[in-house]
Amino acid sequence: MMLVYCPKPTNRVYYVCDLLLGNLLGTEWELTNKEEVFLAYDGPKISYTRNVIKTKSVHIPAFGFLQERGVHYFRPEIRWDQDLPLLFPAFDDHDINFDLFSAAFFMVSRYEEYLPHKTDGFGRFEAAESFAFKNHFLQKPVVNHYALILKKHLLNMFPDLSLPDQTFAFLPTYDIDVAYAYKGRGLIRSMLGAIRSLGQRDLAAIKERFSVLLWKRQDPFDTYDYQLSLFKQSGIKASYFFLLGDYGYYDKNIAHYSKSLITLIKKIGDYANVGIHPSFASNSDEALPDVETKRLSNILNQEVKISRQHYLKLHIPGTYQKLLKTNLTHDFTMGFASQPGFRAGICSPFRFYDLQSENSTSLIIVPFAVMDGTFRQYLGLNPEQSFAIIKKLIDEVVKTGGTFVSLWHNDSLCDCGPWKGWRDLYERMYHAAAEQHKKK
Repeated sequence: MMLVYCPKPTNRVYYVCDLLLGNLLGTEWELTNKEEVFLAYDGPKISYTRNVIKTKSVHIPAFGFLQERGVHYFRPEIRWDQDLPLLFPAFDDHDINFDLFSAAFFMVSRYEEYLPHKTDGFGRFEAAESFAFKNHFLQKPVVNHYALILKKHLLNMFPDLSLPDQTFAFLPTYDIDVAYAYKGRGLIRSMLGAIRSLGQRDLAAIKERFSVLLWKRQDPFDTYDYQLSLFKQSGIKASYFFLLGDYGYYDKNIAHYSKSLITLIKKIGDYANVGIHPSFASNSDEALPDVETKRLSNILNQEVKISRQHYLKLHIPGTYQKLLKTNLTHDFTMGFASQPGFRAGICSPFRFYDLQSENSTSLIIVPFAVMDGTFRQYLGLNPEQSFAIIKKLIDEVVKTGGTFVSLWHNDSLCDCGPWKGWRDLYERMYHAAAEQHKKK
């Protein structure tokens, strides 16, 4: 067992010990504020104090950040160790020359998102506003690297200590914003869609619509058998998030009671984990997340535990507080629409820490690293340029033994229209990640 000494333990200290020692390093630990207990202990131990204690232990210099409550405006100092940023650096001679605990907590707590900040057109915290982006380390899972630094020092100090190796995992996920281009829309919506295409003189779309409705060709957004074939080849179980909100300007899936959608959800549920995609409208109506989650539960005839916000519309801490009330256990929204990388500086699931209440919660955050629309729509890249970035991110996750989570949409896999050529990119990414997943 690992013993950690901290003269003034707080919820923040307990949380970061659990994150780094329990979650990322996989070891049992205890925290004490009694120096005599710490000195008498002859097992592996860590001192988290301002001054070095003269005993055999790994010392982490305490900046004081984890003894604070609430938030106030500041930005941590950075010292670089080659290409790794060390937040809260210490300038004295220590085993670890930065406050590793504070650095990890600052990133995963999303401390900066509680402070006043600019938002994009959808009211989201923008990637360009983030501390990691501004300091050029958004594409590096620094918290996982910090855990490995701690592991290295512990093994050097206590060579008999047994710490499990972290192993890479791949988790493909899919947001189903619009299940089908034409199927399951009902007569009125189908006729309005045809009239709209006619007004745009898009005769090809009209022909395609009626070919699908007359069962003469497959709906272009129906890429589900292709997705399932990848799972069967790799043996990897994916996660899906279905939009079941009422129709609105930003919520345009087919009706939640459509037979086509219900059949699809049941089919996917036989092969993958299925979660709710809370609607855009749910951000302004606290009752909707629960309503939409129950719709999905009724279709699946089982409790729904996972979610990802539509449009990635995440407001911290409000969104997570609402999800906790809905009894969801895992949320997959943590990531940026406009940039690939690691929004919370981590590529492993972690518990949400609520800075308003200064408490760790039961909600598990599963961060994603890449999204299809980021590359084509936000960055204007082609598939080859996109793959170069994706491969770099996969390699970063492999180095730290984290989980590489991708976010794709069924319509972007159609290999048609603006997404022509992007299915090949997806296959390259999928196989590159799946190959590493097999090695674990």
